[in-house]
Amino acid sequence: MRHLLSITDLSVEEINELLALGGDILDHPEKYAHRLEGKKLATLFFEPSTRTRLSFEAAMYELGGHVIGFAGANSSSAAKGESVRDTIRTVACYADIIAMRHPLEGAPVAAAQVATVPIVNAGDGGHHHPTQTLADLMTLQREKGRVSYLKMGLCGDLKFGRTVHSLIGALSRYPGVEFILISPEELKVPAPITRALEDAGIPYREATSLEKEIGNLDALYMTRVQRERFFNEEDYVRLKDTYILDEAKMNLAKKDMIVMHPLPRVNEIATEVDDDPRACYFKQVNYGKIMRKALMLKLLEEKA
Repeated sequence: MRHLLSITDLSVEEINELLALGGDILDHPEKYAHRLEGKKLATLFFEPSTRTRLSFEAAMYELGGHVIGFAGANSSSAAKGESVRDTIRTVACYADIIAMRHPLEGAPVAAAQVATVPIVNAGDGGHHHPTQTLADLMTLQREKGRVSYLKMGLCGDLKFGRTVHSLIGALSRYPGVEFILISPEELKVPAPITRALEDAGIPYREATSLEKEIGNLDALYMTRVQRERFFNEEDYVRLKDTYILDEAKMNLAKKDMIVMHPLPRVNEIATEVDDDPRACYFKQVNYGKIMRKALMLKLLEEKA
């Protein structure tokens, strides 16, 4: 039985297989409409979510399965003090696979230690978000034609951004990827991640100006400054509008650069950018559903 707690749980070969499967699902959805009939997905979301939770649920329904679960800790027995481990032991009696989001880093690891069904980490604090990374990789594959030999810009909250951490972990295993890390000093990528890049000999550069860097990029991954990760409201207010991607900045970019965002956005991408053909963040949402289909098929078929 396999779990997906971090993107590094998958080999490059397995990621490539999932991308190929996702491409086939996208091109031939009718082939997969009944593949998971009789299977149940439990979505255990101890933290708010729109895209990730509904994406998992839509994916399971479109594969012919069923969904149970909750969309907030207050609507579960966690509000009564039940531990994550006990919740997982209980829900595993009802479902064939569990997608779990939790505000505490490492909670999915604790869940996996007692689970009798596959656990998928749907985001744990500022730590990992592997299924968003699968969506991001499919976006690059479909929109740029490759996931290697890219100048990849990541901009905004790179300290608490779990999607950023997972994406760096995945892309750093592909050849020819260079990272341009654009953030204020207070929101830089954590040192263990940059040390890992250095140890692996992967080129990266830290910067503070989006305007100076955008013209060099093949893809730009924007992130919001996450209010829920700050202990100090004053720091959030001071940093939240550091980077705003607008039409003027897009005019500095390459004609084939794509713009990505894990969403939700606040105001870090102006709505005027939505009509630019290089804006891919709503396509990214659909790719996320497709890759969650591919992942659930893989985990459940391996379990069988």
